[in-house]
Amino acid sequence: MPPREGRHAVWPDRIRAEVVAAVQAAGIQDPWAHQARAAEHALDGESVVVATGTASGKSLAYLVPVLSTLLDGAEAPNGRGATALYLAPTKALAADQCRSVKEFSHPLGHSVRAAVYDGDTAFEEREWIRQYANYVLTNPDMLHRGILPSHPRWSSFLKSLRYVVIDECHTYRGVFGSHVAQVLRRLRRLCARYGASPVFLLASATAAEPAVAAGRLTGLPVVEVADDASPRGELVFALWEPPLTDLHGEKGAPVRRTATAEAADLLTDLTVQGVRSVAFVRSRRGAELISVISQERLSEVDRSLARRVAAYRGGYLPEERRALERALHSGELLGLAATNALELGIDISGLDAVVIAGYPGTRASLWQQAGRAGRSGQGALAVLVARDDPLDTFLVHHPEALFDQPVESTVLDPDNPYVLAPHLCAAAAELPLTDEDLDLFGPACEALLPQLEAAKLLRRRTRAWHWTRRERAADLADIRGAGGRPVQVVETGTGRLLGTVDAGASHSTVHEGAVHLHQGRTYLVRSLDLEDSVALVEEAAPPYSTVARDTTSISVLETDVEIPWGDGRLCYGSVEVTNQVVSFLRRRLITGEVLGETKLDLPPRTLRTRAVWWTVTEDQLDRARINPEILGGALHAAEHASIGLLPLFATCDRWDIGGVSIPLHPDTLLPTVFVYDGHPGGAGFAERAFHTARTWLTATREAIASCECDAGCPSCIQSPKCGNGNDPLHKRGAVRLLTVLLEGAPEEKEAADEADEATVQATGGPAGPSEAPPVP
Repeated sequence: MPPREGRHAVWPDRIRAEVVAAVQAAGIQDPWAHQARAAEHALDGESVVVATGTASGKSLAYLVPVLSTLLDGAEAPNGRGATALYLAPTKALAADQCRSVKEFSHPLGHSVRAAVYDGDTAFEEREWIRQYANYVLTNPDMLHRGILPSHPRWSSFLKSLRYVVIDECHTYRGVFGSHVAQVLRRLRRLCARYGASPVFLLASATAAEPAVAAGRLTGLPVVEVADDASPRGELVFALWEPPLTDLHGEKGAPVRRTATAEAADLLTDLTVQGVRSVAFVRSRRGAELISVISQERLSEVDRSLARRVAAYRGGYLPEERRALERALHSGELLGLAATNALELGIDISGLDAVVIAGYPGTRASLWQQAGRAGRSGQGALAVLVARDDPLDTFLVHHPEALFDQPVESTVLDPDNPYVLAPHLCAAAAELPLTDEDLDLFGPACEALLPQLEAAKLLRRRTRAWHWTRRERAADLADIRGAGGRPVQVVETGTGRLLGTVDAGASHSTVHEGAVHLHQGRTYLVRSLDLEDSVALVEEAAPPYSTVARDTTSISVLETDVEIPWGDGRLCYGSVEVTNQVVSFLRRRLITGEVLGETKLDLPPRTLRTRAVWWTVTEDQLDRARINPEILGGALHAAEHASIGLLPLFATCDRWDIGGVSIPLHPDTLLPTVFVYDGHPGGAGFAERAFHTARTWLTATREAIASCECDAGCPSCIQSPKCGNGNDPLHKRGAVRLLTVLLEGAPEEKEAADEADEATVQATGGPAGPSEAPPVP
């Protein structure tokens, strides 16, 4: 990409001279135009979102008004003056920003007292921060569980709150984004009770319709600044498809070399050449694997080089994360295999290359990760290494889907009753909930409050609802959607805590017999105690990795919208999904060859969520030449491929969604394919699929038809998480089935009009959340 031209502008006149001096001391004589415009809006009291490219100086755009305001209040009678709050999606980003703020504000003296307040903050520091810090950097989790429930102790900070900075705001999507939207509404409510009305300053390098998304997140009108005037070095972007091997996988399908192995080779080569690089990996285990493989190969070249590569992921202990961050900043580390914990804005300037092992799920994440290289303005390299997956294969053969398309719209639904209900409880526990508060939380409150009262969670007294329990109401809402207490991973021989795994992922990642990686060491899980949330592991060196298998059934609870697709139907509504992890595969390292399968005995889990589904009739099957023998395989193949392609059309990952295909479903009485959100109450992904169904399923059909394999492979219709061992699958049948289905598909504008009309007829109003009781 060629460098972008920009022009300088002058600082807004109202910015304090001390701030201008600090900016100039940092080597910045004038702001770029977008920085100056954003600062002007903020100083005028308007909430603003800065949506410009990676390393375009967004932090300066919000720091200048924040620091200027903190200086203006430095001599306030209460000794504290104005305050500001910074929210980051990860602890690492907040810590990194705090370091940058302290360096930047050093010429301003002690007027700026910045401090990180999160789960890693020592208890003896917390009281000082509450009383004296005027710039607090934290994350939505700590705001939700720590600050808002304890608002009386934060009263002096909240009554003086002038700015709330929300960095990397595009990450607040799906269920997580919906929870954060309600946390921000609770914050606004408490600030109003203390007499404050803070301005919200949002930043993102990759957001579609940024003002709309920011407004949905904050519940406020937001001004958009999106004209990027910063310079940029050239970025060379390579699409890399691993070669086919001589091995064969399930059902004899050809097997490509894994993206993990290719990325490890690339990271090794770049390290040997002294190129500072990060390899982004989609999973914690993948980050550990790439680190281990690269270290082994580097030790064959030069033992000292092996120490200059490491892994970085969530689940590490705080001291481990901080040590890795320091080593990366100092240049002690040349190569790092990381999950998206390092994707989000951390200043790792000086990187020359980024290797992306597998499409990260959205174009927004892809450009965030690629933008980590070249942050000092120099040219850089980004390589996307495709996994053996329908979406990755489609993208490397259709680069226009990456380079000619804007980033995805941010999908979130603050009115999701499974999200809203626990936040109403939390808000009532913070301050009794009045009728005047309900507009802030949205129209769904009216239906939810009687349910919460019937469940004896809230009680109406005079004009307000009160929290009735002794427990902490904030504990009802798990804003990351982890689904319960994290599972502790403990080494059997020593009793040492290695780290944690989210409860929702524990059945599939730390089941008995699973291979668990931590800091380059390999462990085998000996037992998983679900009652005590503990997985016991011991160090081992098996020549394989493990992948869990599950089974899923689905029932329709309510059909919200139904429109004709020729003889078939396209539907959207509420479903109940029952899922159970039943076994795991052992796969040979590097090649991915399946070595065997072991049964598991784990309890089923039930999920009420939202889904899109389509049906076909006997006449359509006849036209598609689909007989009963291949019907199950054709539906199953179409389901797998459609799940693989949906991330192109909604801000989701294939692991955020699930699917079921049934030749005769008991609720529809027809052959049916379901695709559902993998979160309670839904996350907006299935709804997005419903509204883009024609384009989505057309791309699905093309991805299957254009694959060079004979009978199906991981690049088109085989799924890495299929509970049925990718059996049955029928590639040609899926192509014919989708062809006939799409013949009857209306144009998307026509379909949208039909959907709106059907919704009004069915419900008497616009589509709303499920009526299923969402009581926590």
